[in-house]
Amino acid sequence: MISVQEATTIIQNHLGNFETETIPLSECVGRVLREDILADMPFPSFDRVMMDGIAINSEGWNSGVRTFPIQEMQPAGVPKVSLNNKHHCIEVMTGAVLPDHTDVVIPYEEIDIKNHEATISLASVTAWKNIHRTSSDRQMSDLLLSQNIMISPAEIATLAAVGKSEVIVLKQPKVAVISTGDELVEVNETPASHQIRKSNSYALKASLEEMKISASLIHLPDERQEVIDQLSTLTAKYDVIILSGGVSKGKKDHIPEALEMVGVEKHFHRVKQRPGKPFWFGTKGNTTIFALPGNPVATFLCFYRYVKPWLMASMKVNNTANQPMALLTADYEFTAPLTYFLQVNTSHKDGMLLATPIAGKGSGDFTNLNQADGFLELPESQSKFKAGEIYQYISFR
Repeated sequence: MISVQEATTIIQNHLGNFETETIPLSECVGRVLREDILADMPFPSFDRVMMDGIAINSEGWNSGVRTFPIQEMQPAGVPKVSLNNKHHCIEVMTGAVLPDHTDVVIPYEEIDIKNHEATISLASVTAWKNIHRTSSDRQMSDLLLSQNIMISPAEIATLAAVGKSEVIVLKQPKVAVISTGDELVEVNETPASHQIRKSNSYALKASLEEMKISASLIHLPDERQEVIDQLSTLTAKYDVIILSGGVSKGKKDHIPEALEMVGVEKHFHRVKQRPGKPFWFGTKGNTTIFALPGNPVATFLCFYRYVKPWLMASMKVNNTANQPMALLTADYEFTAPLTYFLQVNTSHKDGMLLATPIAGKGSGDFTNLNQADGFLELPESQSKFKAGEIYQYISFR
């Protein structure tokens, strides 16, 4: 067996190399940007009115004028008009271009309009007040977005503002999620007394979909030759294969042998951790294979501790947060010399993330995950863990 840290290093040393594609702006949320986005014009591109009211020339105010006849109106979205007399004003709407020969906007709240004249009630007026100046946000050709960020709705607004109707993004890897075992039946079937419904594969598929990665669901029976034949085909077809089950030492656990027989290079098998000790990892050309233990909690843990970070690193995402830390709220003891991943519920207090242990019934108790928010990674160098100590936290919510 190797340590959790050794397993992490090996996995991160075998990152995937995914291609790019161009997709419509409307489909970009959650995808990884693969081009730098530059301003195609100044932002804003004109002196923009920030409040509904009137626009005046400050020289008129400075000459003593306080009541300004209204020349006309400047709505948003229409060409710029021009003030003809410094002692007059133009009504303006928020978002409108600032009329020529004006340099101050006075909001309606500070004026009184009667008989088509606006009287200003302010004691003083400052030039360029309530005006969003041209290029005050960004200059032409400024870098607005750097590639390798995950696109959120905020980035969508920027992409739209620069006219990117189509965007270059990272092409999502082609992923197969493979369940194994003759005891598994489909979700819509009624299991016999010796069977259970498939759950791991659906949990894995859902976890991938949160990353905007689609996956094919495939099932392999506990028949050695069929496992070999199918894996030979699948390893040539997919970028990433995530298997669940069949990796321990049982007589029906054919996955490790079959993977090696179809030319997959094994990088490790078995990690000093609980849950998830039988974890297997290997590569074949450009295909990466994660063979996870079949117990549901172990499958879940291995995905969030190893597979998801590998995917994020392979996609070169540079806006992911560092692994958070959490404070253990109760004493906990684990005697085996293994890294233990403790299911916890989290809360916040005084800016600190708190992790409260949740009792489960082992790695087969997947329903316990419904009460948990994530796992606290307890190092193998200890057996007793005290309330108030801080450890690495792996979130799945």
